[in-house]
Amino acid sequence: MAMSLDGYIAGPNDGPDNPGGDGFARLHEWFVSPGGEFVRPPGPAGDLFDENMTGYGAVLVGRRTAEQVDHWGGDHHGSGVPIFVPSHRPPGPSVANYPLVTYVTDGIASAMAQAKAAAGDRDVMVHGAYTAQRALEAGVLDELQIHQIPVLFGAGRRLFEVLPSRVELEIVRVIDTPQATHIRYRVQR
Repeated sequence: MAMSLDGYIAGPNDGPDNPGGDGFARLHEWFVSPGGEFVRPPGPAGDLFDENMTGYGAVLVGRRTAEQVDHWGGDHHGSGVPIFVPSHRPPGPSVANYPLVTYVTDGIASAMAQAKAAAGDRDVMVHGAYTAQRALEAGVLDELQIHQIPVLFGAGRRLFEVLPSRVELEIVRVIDTPQATHIRYRVQR
């Protein structure tokens, strides 16, 4: 996830009519052109971009995020991978048009297990602050890839707003560029 230095993954006024909130695009300038096209950055960040765009076999996304982007039209950025949405409520009617989208109503652990099974030997990409927090809490999140952007938002939606306890992390990799510091962490158990 792309995150401001003060921990925000969405700016103020995040909602269905303003997905990601005010200033959200700033968090993705390291790989998105001003016209909104994905652009492979040069150097090691480009290799990371390739890894992020092709290295996952399933997506686990919170309902709020999924609904704000209409489930990416049923295909996460054209990846063709299954999308799992943990939720206590059944999906809205538009999901019937998206065969790759599955709502999981029996908890985050079940949703992650289904996503991992679908992904095979590839990663599961997690979207949404609440979902990432619940996955950490349930002990089903193995790694975090944070693209830390040199900006302070001051308000919005924080990635780690509410955690049940302290979580120890091990730094696995750091790629530093002028646009972002990309840090991969392994969750310590």
